[in-house]
Amino acid sequence: MKKIALAILLATTTTASFAQTTWKSDPMHSQLKFDISHMGVSTVSGAFTDFAATILSEKKDFSDAKFELTAQASSINTGIEARNKHLKNADFFDVEQFPTLTFQTTSLKKVSGDKYKLSGNLTMHGVTKPVTMDLTYRGTVQNPRSKKDLAGFHMSGEILRSDFGLGAKFPEPMLGEKVMIIADGEFNHE
Repeated sequence: MKKIALAILLATTTTASFAQTTWKSDPMHSQLKFDISHMGVSTVSGAFTDFAATILSEKKDFSDAKFELTAQASSINTGIEARNKHLKNADFFDVEQFPTLTFQTTSLKKVSGDKYKLSGNLTMHGVTKPVTMDLTYRGTVQNPRSKKDLAGFHMSGEILRSDFGLGAKFPEPMLGEKVMIIADGEFNHE
């Protein structure tokens, strides 16, 4: 009986030692971009240049990962200063009133191999909506300089700008309803 109790205690201790691991995005090797159609004939691309993401996971394959992201709305950059300024005003992001965009995982479901469906709550322009994105785990490697583990992910999916009250004065096709979100992240093990 003592052997069984000891075995259970050791199994519990071993399981508990696989504590939740934290991974933080590397800003120099991560990006958060978007594409939207303009007048139905071209695509305008942009990015949020000031953001941070964290992954919490207990499993090495990240199948239980929880992602959290915060982006500063005022960091929006389309390469055209006049357009950036317009996107920051009340017609779109209203960065004075709504300074951040956030995403928090609600579920992660494996599709096949290293491909997942990532669902979560996206808050933007004061509105929170559930969204589902495609996520690819690109693997884990050791950085030869720092000797720390790095993990890579690619995420993409579409949202509707009307769901978040963005650009209501600008109907289609002047400005596309669908916004493609693309993120590439390199995460450092903490």
